Amino acid sequence: MSDKKSKLASGSIIILLGSIILRLGGFIYRFILSRLLSTTGYGIVGLTLPFQNALITAASGGVPPAIAKYVAEYNAIDEEQMVHQIIVTSMKLMIFMAFIAATVMLIISEPVAIGMWNKPEVLMPLRLVALIVPFSVIVGALRGVFQGYYNMLDLFYSKFLEQIFTLMFAVILVLVGWYASGAVLGTALGFLMALVGSYYLYKRDIRDKFITNEFNKIPVREELKILVKLFKFAIPVVITGIAEIFIYDTGTFFIGMFQPIMLAGFYTNASAMSRIPLILANSVSTSILPAASEADSLKDKELLTMYIHQSYRYTAVTTLPVCAIIMVYATPIMTLFFGADYAPGAEALWILVTGMFFFSIYLITSSMCQGLGKPQIPMYTLIVGSIVNIVASFLLIPDYGISGAAVATTIATFVLMILTIVKLTQLSEVHLPYKDLGKIVLAYFIMVVVLWLFPINIIGLILGSIVGLIVYLLLVLAFKALKKDDVVFIEHLVDKTGPLKKYLTPVVSFIYKHAG
Repeated sequence: MSDKKSKLASGSIIILLGSIILRLGGFIYRFILSRLLSTTGYGIVGLTLPFQNALITAASGGVPPAIAKYVAEYNAIDEEQMVHQIIVTSMKLMIFMAFIAATVMLIISEPVAIGMWNKPEVLMPLRLVALIVPFSVIVGALRGVFQGYYNMLDLFYSKFLEQIFTLMFAVILVLVGWYASGAVLGTALGFLMALVGSYYLYKRDIRDKFITNEFNKIPVREELKILVKLFKFAIPVVITGIAEIFIYDTGTFFIGMFQPIMLAGFYTNASAMSRIPLILANSVSTSILPAASEADSLKDKELLTMYIHQSYRYTAVTTLPVCAIIMVYATPIMTLFFGADYAPGAEALWILVTGMFFFSIYLITSSMCQGLGKPQIPMYTLIVGSIVNIVASFLLIPDYGISGAAVATTIATFVLMILTIVKLTQLSEVHLPYKDLGKIVLAYFIMVVVLWLFPINIIGLILGSIVGLIVYLLLVLAFKALKKDDVVFIEHLVDKTGPLKKYLTPVVSFIYKHAG
């Protein structure tokens, strides 16, 4: 059992550390482009993001999570041929869908930019989005393989390559005069370089190590059966993914319809900053999908219960203090990262960060449902949440601008969080650790009060964060909201800190001693 506990913690910590680095890189990208482009130019880039995200999700067809599930499942029972065939068949499918999605983007770009938004300056950037899709979805397939093999390090390398080359190409193209179009084209080139690097990693760490045999080509009828198997899992996932885009980006779309372009830039940066808590949730949700699938295939209820309880405690105890800091210090944070011109985005940020906590809990729940073979559950709840978001955005954004967009998103994420938790409880017959979560939430509210005692500026941000986090940690330990098993996660984190390990080890010992 200790190995199983370690697997979730170690997989999560690799994704966590990688996500922190990647998120930092994302902020560097936004930091630079926010200053290279005008607020209007950056707003144009922001308006293309919903289409980038939606087209990539639609083109991938939900196949990467399906790859992760079935690779983990067949690898667990040493079915090497099925692992190989899942990879081959899914890759064919994704390449086909990628070119369909790129064609659709070229067709709809003018009706959206000119017809719906009446913003002709957005037309060329929207058209360039079509170049991103083919490269991105093939990279997505390879990442699904990495996830299925618990190879979280290669998953991180793949994303890092995408980000570093996107930043490099986008900056160069903007500087040579391509303006907002250069930023979009830079993303396409970043995915191209990530594709090259990801294939190399796949061949080195997966193909040459785990799929060592040569297999005959299977009959078309058998491959069609695999396609059906993939589609049964993938269709709910892709609908879920597109609905997730509606949760993130509905506000941006309606801002494009009802508000000036520069407000799209404000909201885009506020939305990015509010998603910092999702770094922590993603680190756990990426690992919990194959872990839950494994526990389900082994029919191990005790193991599944442990994964569920640990996942929620990890997520709540780490995301809530981050949410508190962002909520209280929204204005100095926006100014610090993006410049004084983007300070008006703070009015959306402090609202959105609450919604992103709700979404963090949803992410964990969604991955568990997918791992248990029920991807339709998060699909249905996200469809409901998306409808709520669309209606609320349409009603609120014309009068309340980016604040209305933030409120609409927060309402929607709360609805889908509650619905998904209810369905997971029914599916797994495992209840959330409500008592522990209640203690963590209480510590969060006390931390918010402490933060408000400091001035709302950059100095207050630094001092308040230090004091607030110390108070929060002591309260969590005093309330016995963490369990001794949870310290496995912290130990893995400390093991990755290099020379700081000797100083942090006593802290870990202190936490273990006072854990419940």
